[in-house]
Amino acid sequence: MTVSSDIHPRVWPEPRAMLRLIKPITWFPPMWAYLCGVVSSGASPSGQWIFVIVGVILAGPVVCGMSQAANDWCDRHVDAINEPDRPIPSGRIPGRWGLWIALAMSVLSLALGWTLGPWGFGATIVGVLAAWAYSAEPVRMKRSGWWGPGLVGLCYEGLPWFTGAAVLSAGAPSMQIVVIAALYAIGAHGIMTLNDFKALEGDRQMGVNSLPVTLGPERAALVACWVMALPQVVVIILLTLWDKPMHALAIIGVLVAQLWAMRVLLTDPKGRAPWYNGTGVTLYVSGMMIAAFALRGLGAL
Repeated sequence: MTVSSDIHPRVWPEPRAMLRLIKPITWFPPMWAYLCGVVSSGASPSGQWIFVIVGVILAGPVVCGMSQAANDWCDRHVDAINEPDRPIPSGRIPGRWGLWIALAMSVLSLALGWTLGPWGFGATIVGVLAAWAYSAEPVRMKRSGWWGPGLVGLCYEGLPWFTGAAVLSAGAPSMQIVVIAALYAIGAHGIMTLNDFKALEGDRQMGVNSLPVTLGPERAALVACWVMALPQVVVIILLTLWDKPMHALAIIGVLVAQLWAMRVLLTDPKGRAPWYNGTGVTLYVSGMMIAAFALRGLGAL
């Protein structure tokens, strides 16, 4: 006979639930963006591989994982409605363990960031503060369907890209790198909006004004598509002006494929959002690396 966990509540978190709490599937975008920064810097990684490896680990498992733990702790009441099987509302991570994990990983993030020098450490401070500002009261920027996804897009794509370039070049990245990283960070706002579809009901009940809640699924998906596409058009124009026509042409190709995926998405935004996150987003980040190679060795403006 199995004794109910309600009678004997768990004291220690379940190891598998701890891994799920920091969501390994979310680590890829910031890790990839950091590598885009490394490539775009034009600096040789020879003799600097430790900065590449530490930076990738910091951007993905550590800072991104910490942000996911912090978000799940701060969202535990919403998740009890949307996804009650998640680690915290299900009780597999009991008590205040979710908070302690997020705080411990914040400290680990800062310690690891310190090893990357002043640029890496400064970027880590910004990333940790942004993660808590997104999820925690009284700031809780995720309540806004405009500011919340914008902050996440910045921290998932723009900040790691900037950091990778700054750490490898041991200085401020060129203006071209900053502009391209910022454009892809802006486009990531649309990706984050699509990610909000899965929490639509809980967000509506708990007063989180995501774009799917305030605009409705159809209009929110349309806005997300425009926000993802337009920055890439600007990237294509800039690379052409910077005498990188072949790279611009390659990004046109991935954008055309995204436009096809967007048409599919708009036929059923809520149902197709997970599909698009696996298809369209892969194309989006492929364009990021193409742009990074275009920037490699490009002279400063």
